[in-house]
Amino acid sequence: MVERKGIDTIFNDMIQTIKERQVDLDNAIAEYTGGPAKPASDILETNEEIVVKTDLPGYRRDDIKIHLTEDTLEIKAEHSEETEEKGKKEGGTFHRKERRVTSAARTLILPARVKINEVSAHFKDGVLTINMPKLEKKETYAVKVE
Repeated sequence: MVERKGIDTIFNDMIQTIKERQVDLDNAIAEYTGGPAKPASDILETNEEIVVKTDLPGYRRDDIKIHLTEDTLEIKAEHSEETEEKGKKEGGTFHRKERRVTSAARTLILPARVKINEVSAHFKDGVLTINMPKLEKKETYAVKVE
């Protein structure tokens, strides 16, 4: 029985580590496959609203698109830039022109339905904050079993 407890502890620690590093793992997979990165997001629910904060460093306000339904939120960001260098070095001329496109995407299932027409979004210092008033409060009903 002692061995089983030790194995359970090791397994639980491994699962916890994976959960803690999930965003890093998702981004490594996205980089390898060429897909969009999965930005870190926090979801906070209060009695009145749901607040989502998503890290989008390096993006501009115009790079971000938000699609929303009453119970899902989709955030997409895409940024492209082009650099060009020319110059003389060691008796020759060097030329270089590079293009880079970065993208991030995250779809979240919201813990409650929201009022779509009252949602606001703000982007500051690489963090997108979306405030979504709840559509209705969840009510619990007791059902008598006969």
